[in-house]
Amino acid sequence: MKKISHTLFFPHGPEVVWQYLTNADLMELWLMKSDFLPVAGHQFQFRIPPMPQLEFDGVIHCKVLDIVPMKKLSYTWNSGPGDGKFTLDSVVEWTLHPKDNGTELQLQHTGFKGTEHINMFAALEGGWLQNMNKILKLANTATHGTTTA
Repeated sequence: MKKISHTLFFPHGPEVVWQYLTNADLMELWLMKSDFLPVAGHQFQFRIPPMPQLEFDGVIHCKVLDIVPMKKLSYTWNSGPGDGKFTLDSVVEWTLHPKDNGTELQLQHTGFKGTEHINMFAALEGGWLQNMNKILKLANTATHGTTTA
């Protein structure tokens, strides 16, 4: 089973990074619009235009699995071609590690089986890194008025 794993350093405290992971309005700025709430068991969706080439109807069905404020957030990330059929049954996990001069943010996205999800895996692997960098730019702008630390 394949997994996506990215780590990025933020020159901000965990409380700043956490807001971008758990506030639906801020999430919309770097990921997608959703009805996310930082509550274990809450079910929510992300919606984007369908991508038939990835057997994806544009709806990501999620459920908050675990939430430890300022430390860890995990949720399901399920999608498919539509009609309630999921071809990707996966989990996204964010872990925050406080450092002396900021926060290290780690992403693990697991649940990719063999070659079945190769195209979706490739799209998400690059997409997650892009989105983590968007959080960094947004946080730098909000904190320093610039996109650099």
